[in-house]
Amino acid sequence: MSVLAVADHRRGELRGVSFELLTAGRELADAMDTELHAAVVSGDTDGFADELNRAGVDHVHAVEHGAEFNHDVYVQAVAALAGDLDAAVVLTPNSVNGLDYAPAVATRTGRTYVSDAIGLDHGDTLEVTREMYGSKVETTMEVSDGPYVVSIRGAEWPAAEGVGDAEISTFDADIDEDAIGATVNGFEEVGGGDVDIADAEFLVSVGRGIEEEENIALVEALAETTGATLSSSRPIVDNGWLAKNRQVGQSGKQVTPDVYLAVGISGAVQHVAGMKGADTIIAVNTDPNAPIFDIADYGIVGDLFDVVPALIEEFGGEAPSV
Repeated sequence: MSVLAVADHRRGELRGVSFELLTAGRELADAMDTELHAAVVSGDTDGFADELNRAGVDHVHAVEHGAEFNHDVYVQAVAALAGDLDAAVVLTPNSVNGLDYAPAVATRTGRTYVSDAIGLDHGDTLEVTREMYGSKVETTMEVSDGPYVVSIRGAEWPAAEGVGDAEISTFDADIDEDAIGATVNGFEEVGGGDVDIADAEFLVSVGRGIEEEENIALVEALAETTGATLSSSRPIVDNGWLAKNRQVGQSGKQVTPDVYLAVGISGAVQHVAGMKGADTIIAVNTDPNAPIFDIADYGIVGDLFDVVPALIEEFGGEAPSV
């Protein structure tokens, strides 16, 4: 019996959720008194395996096949590895790739599938915490029929750190080439893909308090002056004022920057779900009772049209006229 965590990668890089999987997997393996195995399928398996060798990982398995994610390859490889390891729980990210292959692995191997977990524990059976009703309520359920495939939400666990002493090996998954129905020929960025806010260390995020599209120039100036990356809440994207790739939240991207400065954002649960993992949260809002202040480390109750220009000048910039 073991816990198996399957890493996620794209275009030559392991994604941050891969290391969060290791933390979640180690906690679950400890609760079950078993080993944690990590796996990487395709891509630079040698390099990825070395990166996954972090504290708490007992064994890293590399499945060599192609360069990028492929549904049919992942389903075969993960199912074969889970069977070989007698994995009680297979952990995948609740990402585009994870949501693609995890249900198929569960079906192929006769496992119970649970998605979007934000908490895991194991006593007599597996306990999974999820959010419901638009992230307004947390529920913990006992899942009695194992074994399991569970996809975890990003930014809910800290990334595993340190250098481990895991055994690293290549796993021969005996992939049926005739069962591979598609291959990746290349990538084309669309929808303003000039920046990935998930990689940013400092985000300045703008909400509906900015009032008009032309006023976004003010927050853009703050981001430029401080060296931050500009992001937003959903209403800004819905209005067409910023591209979709700038959106933070449940229907946007989940981010974990060192600093998250929320300007004119009230703090709806859908938005908070995407940024609550930030190390330091700073909020600017005119409403002292705005929910964003419940999670903020620092808060400024004031008009952003007064506060933002003052911040720009404090950092040596010049505020535009709005």
